Amino acid sequence: MSVVSTADLVVTAADSTKPVFAFNVVTLEHAEAIAAGAAAAGTPCILQISHNTIRFHRGPAAILAGTVAVARAADTPLAIHLDHITDADLALRAAELGASSVMFDAGALPYADNVAATADVTRRAHELGLYVEAELGYVGGKPDAPASAHAAGVRTDPAEASAYVAATGVDALAVAVGNSHAMTEKTAALDQGLIGRLRSAVPVPLVLHGSSGVADEELRAAVAAGMTKINVGTALNIAFTGAVREVLASTDKVDPRPYVGAGRDAIAAEVQRLLSSL
Repeated sequence: MSVVSTADLVVTAADSTKPVFAFNVVTLEHAEAIAAGAAAAGTPCILQISHNTIRFHRGPAAILAGTVAVARAADTPLAIHLDHITDADLALRAAELGASSVMFDAGALPYADNVAATADVTRRAHELGLYVEAELGYVGGKPDAPASAHAAGVRTDPAEASAYVAATGVDALAVAVGNSHAMTEKTAALDQGLIGRLRSAVPVPLVLHGSSGVADEELRAAVAAGMTKINVGTALNIAFTGAVREVLASTDKVDPRPYVGAGRDAIAAEVQRLLSSL
């Protein structure tokens, strides 16, 4: 199965009633598990690799090469995306590394600097054939974000979002609507009305980061209100870690394959569940 483009999956989702899921790859086993879960559900999805994961692997080459190899061998169409890339040079290497899209994150900069940096990266990325996502507003759970996703002024303003997309030329926009990164419990309360207003104001697909903390019914409502791309990371790590702990508690053997394999299977099951639930 050939690797497909993020743009194709997002555009298809935007024209349908179902979202496209983007799952975070941290290790090669994550990529294998996501591919297996997508095949079991019979649903395409996006494999995304964050800047933090690239730092963990001490560079992008190995983890991207492994993820691309998994996608090429998969039974279901998969796209490759670089997520939360804060370095412009790395963002512009996305195509060279095998990705068809990049989320350039200039959210820590003042608004005017964010617009300027994102517009420059987007223009150059488009010349390379890349699909570009950006973020406006402050999604909780990041070191540079406010402590609460519900703090005053952190949510994405529809008028500002419209102006931001026009000024930067981005192809998709991640928004802050009460969502928060790295949540381990599904207790996030999304502002569904705001999602609807953003959908009306913004001419590009909307992206929900921090979806691991959102209950399934809340996700369904968000999709109905206008969300197109749904990012999931922490939920996979919870599944993986839980399975690993269970195996380690029952054995004194040191071969990592049994517990890593159990973690991989747990991720695959969670991916299949999520893809089949919306």
